[in-house]
Amino acid sequence: MKLIVGLGNPGRSYANNRHNVGFRCLDHFARKQGISCNLRRARSQLGMGEVGGTKVVLAKPRTFMNLSGEAVAALMRRHRLPTEDLIVIYDDLDLPLGKIRIRERGSSGGHKGMKSIIARLGTQDFPRIRVGIAPREGGEALAKRVDTVEYVLSDFAPEEKPIIRKVYPEVADAIHCLITDGVTVAMNKHN
Repeated sequence: MKLIVGLGNPGRSYANNRHNVGFRCLDHFARKQGISCNLRRARSQLGMGEVGGTKVVLAKPRTFMNLSGEAVAALMRRHRLPTEDLIVIYDDLDLPLGKIRIRERGSSGGHKGMKSIIARLGTQDFPRIRVGIAPREGGEALAKRVDTVEYVLSDFAPEEKPIIRKVYPEVADAIHCLITDGVTVAMNKHN
């Protein structure tokens, strides 16, 4: 079994924020796989199904981003999963808008949701898909001038929406590849 977690903040006011890219990628994957995410357990909104012969649990924590680890740890205990069977999808301000990077393990990189998960699980050894949300104009220089919290909690600009919409199917393919072929193949194919 694999636990696939998309990170974001619950509630309508956050629905289209950059910080909710993990939720939106997971929603796209769920629709593509025909999995309904309408269960509520372990402080999460869940969907269960099968992908490529592997049972999957899709989860969107109902905690706020900074407390994502509470929901993820509860789900890991509930399903008695080792951390290598966890996949986390989240936004990354260090990657250009629309780019994805798959990693087998790593630090939080300053992302508070990931920091919470790592702290609660006691390890950073689990696969993750990072989705770039950095500003396109001015790149890193612009990112350093804007308030990080304000930026990640803002909605995508109209000209950014087509770029980010193209990411959802790419992430869905990457999730499928992680499940069926493993992290090394997924990194080689999608990074």
